[in-house]
Amino acid sequence: MLALIHIHIQWIVGIIFIILYCVTILGLVLVIITENRNPLKTIPWVVVLLLAPGVGIIFYFFFGQDNRKQRIISRRTYKRIMKRPQGGKLPQDSCSVPAPYQPLVTLLTNSNQSSLLYGSNITIYTNGTDKFRDLLEELAKATHHIHIQYYIFCDDEIGNKVKTLLMEKAREGVEVRLLYDDVGCWKVKDKFFNEMKDAGIEVNAFLKVAFPVLTSKVNYRNHRKIVVIDGKVGFMGGMNIADRYTKGTDWGTWRDTHFKITGRGVHGLQAAFLIDWYVVSKKLLNDKIYYPLVPVYSDDNIMQICTSGPVGQWRTLLQAAIFTIANAKKYVFIQTPYFLPTEGLNQALQIAALGGVDVRLMLPKRSDTRTANMATHSFIDEMVKAGVKVYFYKPGFLHSKLLVTDDALTCIGSANMDFRSFEHNFEINAFVYQPSFARQMKKVFMHDMHSCERLVPSRWLKRPRKQRLAESFMRLFSPLL
Repeated sequence: MLALIHIHIQWIVGIIFIILYCVTILGLVLVIITENRNPLKTIPWVVVLLLAPGVGIIFYFFFGQDNRKQRIISRRTYKRIMKRPQGGKLPQDSCSVPAPYQPLVTLLTNSNQSSLLYGSNITIYTNGTDKFRDLLEELAKATHHIHIQYYIFCDDEIGNKVKTLLMEKAREGVEVRLLYDDVGCWKVKDKFFNEMKDAGIEVNAFLKVAFPVLTSKVNYRNHRKIVVIDGKVGFMGGMNIADRYTKGTDWGTWRDTHFKITGRGVHGLQAAFLIDWYVVSKKLLNDKIYYPLVPVYSDDNIMQICTSGPVGQWRTLLQAAIFTIANAKKYVFIQTPYFLPTEGLNQALQIAALGGVDVRLMLPKRSDTRTANMATHSFIDEMVKAGVKVYFYKPGFLHSKLLVTDDALTCIGSANMDFRSFEHNFEINAFVYQPSFARQMKKVFMHDMHSCERLVPSRWLKRPRKQRLAESFMRLFSPLL
């Protein structure tokens, strides 16, 4: 009798579990549908949840949630931080941005509150040796504050040089604040950052993942690279703090692009850092001392510092990239380490090339991530068929993120041309509206072409079927790579 009661209870519990499980799955499906996403994103998640509900729930929890409606900082706090860069904003009645890019200026202003800043001087770095030499020199000159933010801050030779100098400045009384990405620095031991804390440096991790197996934060990373010194000098671009930018890898050099900005443009970097700092510390820093008066170096050097992330309504950097490519008249030159474009970006590049625009795409011949490289190759077929010229950089790994077009506009920063940068990461790019600077960056691209192998479409399209199948399979996971 007891055995029958036990079996009956198990049967009831089983039924209740199945009902709750089905309700949970159907609830998630309903949530996904009501989010009104792109059907190309909605349908795969619905199919996965219905056909493989167990695995589907886990993957959705980590990678599928839509955070567009979330806010990580209140509108009031955001406005208080962002109002300071307005002091260096270019008056609209004296704006000399090339006419084709006026709508882009408006787009970045409306979607990102990005001020149109003028009067900056920009130094270009195409190797880590020069960048870190100047970075250490500028850090040593700091008298009031150092704000430093990197996705990766390695405990290696260059990392320890920077750490030692930061600790020295903190002991001198300089305010030093360090922000690093928790996932990007997973391999760095706590001792490395604790030593800086003990020296008086304020150190915080962005979106700290306390329990990696039980959190969805792991998919949303802060990929920005920002340094601001006394509010007068700033650094941004694609380089993290690691020896590979100076020593390369065992299979070649590490080619990247970085900026040093002096002048009003630094205020845009400062605002971006202080917003992220508020997110992790809840400390609002918007005093005038962080936005000092700076010289006007060049009246025709106009820029916007633009951020993007997985929260908020708009995918600003993706929209800006599509706009820039769609409105190009002569040429579009792109360098990116990973090319996993959204459908909109994919179409924009093809349409530009088919319309007679000289579209050139430079990628690394060998990548640091094999799966991402395979997925990238699956997108190249469509590019070459449309007339896009593809170049593979041979000496080592090309990590540069550059877009230059029509001798008028240059875009550089931390964002790659891939789903992760546009959809999941917190990124920062600079849009520079200066013809002479665009021509300078065009020369950088042309110089790198001498180290490239031009893809021959007829040969490329004849790749072994097995290879193409593997690449197409990896393409399915491109939003997660």
